[in-house]
Order: sequence, then structure tokens, then C-alpha cells
Amino acid sequence: MKNLIKIISIVSFVSFYTVEAQQVVKKDTLAGTELVMTMDTKVNDALSSLENKCATSTASKANLEDDAPSKPSKIYVPSRELTNAEICRRNPRILGYKIQITTVKSNDEANEIKAYFRKRFPGIKVETDASLRPNYKILAGSYFTKQSAAGDLAKVKEYFKSAIAVQYRVFCAEAK
Repeated sequence: MKNLIKIISIVSFVSFYTVEAQQVVKKDTLAGTELVMTMDTKVNDALSSLENKCATSTASKANLEDDAPSKPSKIYVPSRELTNAEICRRNPRILGYKIQITTVKSNDEANEIKAYFRKRFPGIKVETDASLRPNYKILAGSYFTKQSAAGDLAKVKEYFKSAIAVQYRVFCAEAK
């Protein structure tokens, strides 16, 4: 009797729970490659109706603008160099250049040179790098490339003969 109840319950469960799976072939919208999936027919119908709604809404927008075909276009990424604004959005701090004015042995000397530099070049930001203690580097400006630093470097070299352009991490928003 117990075995009969088990068999009836299993048969009834299987008869109520039927999945109609089928193999569906879809095309990738970006690359156009085929993708083969196995899914229930109800899921396939729901997915197809969503895709059709998206295609018709984008097609109607495109037709309103310039009578473009209803086929969704591929995404085109141009192969060009990024502008400085695009680079700055992604990385606020980049590897650029600064003008190294000189290296001194004390913080007092560094402050004197910075004050002298500010009098001569009020438009160029100057800072001290103390990472090489007991030595201090005096750095000026922020530049994207060595070429963009060349103009200011020539002016600075009139007063500081040892000035050179060095690679340094700069804030992108400050760079020229």
C-alpha cells in the first residue's frame, strides 16, 4: 500500500510538472555571432516579445529622426587617441612632467628658493618634494608631455641653470 501511494504521488508530480524545453538560436546584437540556448518555450516567447518591443521602440525613434532602417546598428568605437578631457575623467592623477628646479639639503633653503621662484613666475605653481630626505626637490608646474613643459622650462633655465623636466605624477586638471 505504501509503495502504491509513492508511485501514484511520483506519477502525479511528474504529470503536473512538465517542462517543454527547446533549443533556441539567437544572434548576438553586437558581434552578430550565433548563441545556442536550451530554454522553456514560455521563456523564449517572453524574451522574444521583449526584444521586439525594444527593436520597435528604437526603430520608431530612428524613423522619427532620419528614416533609418529598423535593424539595430552595431556599436562603433573609433580608433583614435583620447583627448585630455577624456583621460582626466578616467584618471584624475596621471604620469606627466614637472620642472625640477633644483635639489637642496634643507627645508629652509627650499622655502627661500620657492619664494624667489614665485616672485619671478607667479603663474606657475611650485611645490617641495621631501621624499628624498635629507634632500628636498623643488618642482614647478604640471604638464602632460615633455614638449608642453619645454616653453616654461626655457624661461626657468634663465634663472635656474640646473632646471630639467622630469616625469612625475600630476593632477590631470592642473596639467597643461
